[in-house]
Amino acid sequence: MAKQRILYVSPEIAPYLPASEIATLGRDLPVAMHGKKYEVRTFMPNFGNVNERRNQLHEVIRLSGINIPIRDADHPLIIKVASMQPSRIQVYFIDNDDYFQKLDDDVDSIGTNRPDNDERVIFFSRGTADTARKLRWEPDILHVSGWIAALVPLYAKKVFSDGVSFKGTRVVYSLLDEKPAETIDPDFLDKLSEDGIKPEDLELFKDMPANTNLLHKVGIANSDAVIFNNRTPDPELVEFVEKLGLPLLFLNPEEDNTDKYHEFYQSLLANED
Repeated sequence: MAKQRILYVSPEIAPYLPASEIATLGRDLPVAMHGKKYEVRTFMPNFGNVNERRNQLHEVIRLSGINIPIRDADHPLIIKVASMQPSRIQVYFIDNDDYFQKLDDDVDSIGTNRPDNDERVIFFSRGTADTARKLRWEPDILHVSGWIAALVPLYAKKVFSDGVSFKGTRVVYSLLDEKPAETIDPDFLDKLSEDGIKPEDLELFKDMPANTNLLHKVGIANSDAVIFNNRTPDPELVEFVEKLGLPLLFLNPEEDNTDKYHEFYQSLLANED
């Protein structure tokens, strides 16, 4: 029997970014599932403070070179890869000089204070979903974490669902103890429409305030299940998940949740239509 596959999309992964609770989870969860005999791959943004030389990143030419248009500008997509040691799990980095190079006024590794965070989410999410499709490595579970990756479920299910890449994939969206984006452009949904997202796929969100919870709600609504891996789950988001009737798991980030993740994944795969 073939091994089941999990594709993780994380905002931070240690040791590529400085040690933090989220970066440690981004490393430890894939390693733990690899230890349970899943095949695992991971994606993250190539933020400017990733040391490419020390971590031995190299460009994947066959996956790079396309442009992602957002409004009136084309933004080149560069894909780099490294192997997480000692597990040798492949980590794919979504790179672009416009959105991920470190700026002097960034308040953290992710740049949560940038005014173009909505465009960064669009670029990273579309680039991730498109690159995963090109890999022709169909995951059984697509586990997406953090607001920077919030649109990955949307692109996987609404834009790149016509091929085999995500056929039968169960999408899990995780909420973390992360700093929210400080600003989201009110034209965010218009930018998605310009990128080919159908109006009916955005109808649910049209009257919602443009903030981080809007990003999360788009991610949640296009997923098959949700995990709150944070100390204080947002009641607004919990209510949103419950109204959609999605399977829901609450975890304490201070605990070892390896077995709970595994059991949750298996429950979703067992219920696959």
